[in-house]
Amino acid sequence: MARLPRFRWAAITPPDPLLRWLVLDGYGFHQAYFHTRKYVHEHYQEPNFPWPVDGSADYRNRAIDQGIGRACWFVAGTAPDRVADLLDRFPAHRRPDLYSGAGLAATYAGGGDQAELQVFWERAAKYRPQVAQASAFAATARVEAGLVTSHTELAARFFCDLTPHEAAALCDKARPATGPDGPVPAYEMWRQRISAQLAEQRDVTA
Repeated sequence: MARLPRFRWAAITPPDPLLRWLVLDGYGFHQAYFHTRKYVHEHYQEPNFPWPVDGSADYRNRAIDQGIGRACWFVAGTAPDRVADLLDRFPAHRRPDLYSGAGLAATYAGGGDQAELQVFWERAAKYRPQVAQASAFAATARVEAGLVTSHTELAARFFCDLTPHEAAALCDKARPATGPDGPVPAYEMWRQRISAQLAEQRDVTA
């Protein structure tokens, strides 16, 4: 999407309507990684983002923020205090999605040992439910690809108190049926459901 001319965006039709928001996650990652000053340091958000045309207009920039947060894990060199410093400079209403993205990167790509994950967890504070949810998503992606690594195992146990396979099972059970999105996209309802379930089985505020 980031490299296509905008007149071609209408041709982007992901086969799974539930997961189509990951297109915008990828767009946000690209923009933050390759246009870091604008998207990370200047906190740019495009008004009236035009895709998907039949999706929640309010959710488009939220999905992009999830990708920006994911990129920030790498922009800051996986140093947890530096990552959190970047995220905490954004407006408060954007931080839940940004911390979610960074938590996904920490679990999927790694780069932090247990002490560093602890620092990031402490800095996440009230955004820990979003970090835990995204960690479960990252673990699921690793499980489904057959590429579970030691850093994914470590982060899933630390953020979710689950093995990657247990996290994948939780995500699968919480997955909503595919159907038209309402005012709140099914994808976001899925994320919220996972956050709530993780909060029930582990005190994510501790």
